[in-house]
This record gives sequence, C-alpha cells and structure tokens, in this order.
Amino acid sequence: MAVRAVRGATQLEVDDRDHMLERVAEMVLDVMASNGLVVDDFISVIFTATSDLVAEFPAYAARRLGFGDVPLLCARELEIAGSMPRVVRMMAHVESDLPRADVTHVYLHGAAALRKDLTRTREVPDEEKTGG
Repeated sequence: MAVRAVRGATQLEVDDRDHMLERVAEMVLDVMASNGLVVDDFISVIFTATSDLVAEFPAYAARRLGFGDVPLLCARELEIAGSMPRVVRMMAHVESDLPRADVTHVYLHGAAALRKDLTRTREVPDEEKTGG
C-alpha cells in the first residue's frame, strides 16, 4: 500500500454556510468514489479557501461525513490578482494501491477550469446539483 496525494477543488456560487457544506461534501465524496476510497484510507486532508469564503470551515463538511479521526486542516489560499473567486481546494493524503498515474483528481463546477492538464474533469449536470 502506497501513500498518494489526491487533489480536488470546487467553486461556490455564494458564500453561504449550507452551500459550502454541500459543495465540499460533494467534492470529498467524488474524490472517494473516483478513487475507490473509504474514510479509513485517508491519512490527512488539507483544505484551502479563497479569502471571500468565510461562512464555514471546509473541514466541517468532512467531519460530517465521518472524518472524525482524520487530521484535517483549513488554510487560506494565496490572494493572486485575477484568480478564481469562491474556491475551496483540498489535498488528501491517502493509502492506496493505485499507481500515481491512475489517481483521479476532482475539479467540480467552475473549478473544472483550473487544472485541465492534471485531471479528468466534469461539470456537474443540473440534475445532480438539485438532487434529481
């Protein structure tokens, strides 16, 4: 079993607590599903948020998913002129048998434009956004 780093990012429409919890949970669950992971595979997760997001800690969404024993850290993203607003990023350290080249990094909503070079990206269809 190797230690791998898995990246993810999502963009929020607004700085709202429930919206933050929904989008971050969606990102974490997508990272898990895309890489065949369960909570016990996670060693640690670092979340960053742009400075325009202050409604909730992104890590709280992971805690609500059962990450109570996983070390989680929240930090501020660098403020670079012209950078994408309202973005939460994650880097998770996981135990996995996947070769590094087969790790799927997940970029959702507007954040899909951030790293097309790094990952297979997908825009979330409207029916998934609304739960239908």
